[in-house]
Amino acid sequence: MTTPPVVDMSDIWKTYDTGLIKVDALRGVSLQIEAGEFTAIVGPSGSGKSTLMHIIGCLDIATKGTYLLDGEDVSDMTEEDLADIRNRRIGFVFQQFNLLAHLSAWRNVELPLCYAGLSASDRKQRAMLALEQVGLSDRAEHRPGELSGGQQQRVAVARALVTDPTLLLADEPTGNLDSVSSRDMLSLFTQLNQDGRTVVLITHDADVASHARRIVQTHDGSIVSDETRQPVKAVAR
Repeated sequence: MTTPPVVDMSDIWKTYDTGLIKVDALRGVSLQIEAGEFTAIVGPSGSGKSTLMHIIGCLDIATKGTYLLDGEDVSDMTEEDLADIRNRRIGFVFQQFNLLAHLSAWRNVELPLCYAGLSASDRKQRAMLALEQVGLSDRAEHRPGELSGGQQQRVAVARALVTDPTLLLADEPTGNLDSVSSRDMLSLFTQLNQDGRTVVLITHDADVASHARRIVQTHDGSIVSDETRQPVKAVAR
């Protein structure tokens, strides 16, 4: 049996109607991302990449077209169903770390599991495993204010991994990091991909995008190029 693409979009349109004008943020986008790929979606502000990210992540729905996530059609799902998909199948990493300041690292990581009906001991075990995956198990009891920016983003990545999602979706994940921490974060994404994770990275920065094996460029709501090549190696320091 053939494994379906993780992301399978066909003729996706997204139109925003302000009441005065209609704006086509996406114009007939078709995109397939296979399991195990490391793909960067890159483009300037207004190119459609953020709208595309929102639809890939089931944070928004297309005006027209079909979107299958891991073989399941999400185009006509209810908001409740979409919320369930987001929690179970998609791990999000954002530019803002979105950590709760009063909770330790492992308690931040376990949060997505609180909706899964797991016992407290199972939640902690999985949170600790996720922190180990990002090389931060020795900081499990530290609160965000006691961690560097790079370490806080690693906690955010661990939180994204804790549900064992189908897709890791990162939106400008290096935007709040210095150059050394950025290289470290890109090296982590590369390692997670080499471990079998499907990674989609959204960025405006061509240098950041160059660390992915596949680069999809957007402009004026359309995909204007789709190239697979040898990625740049990020050297962590």
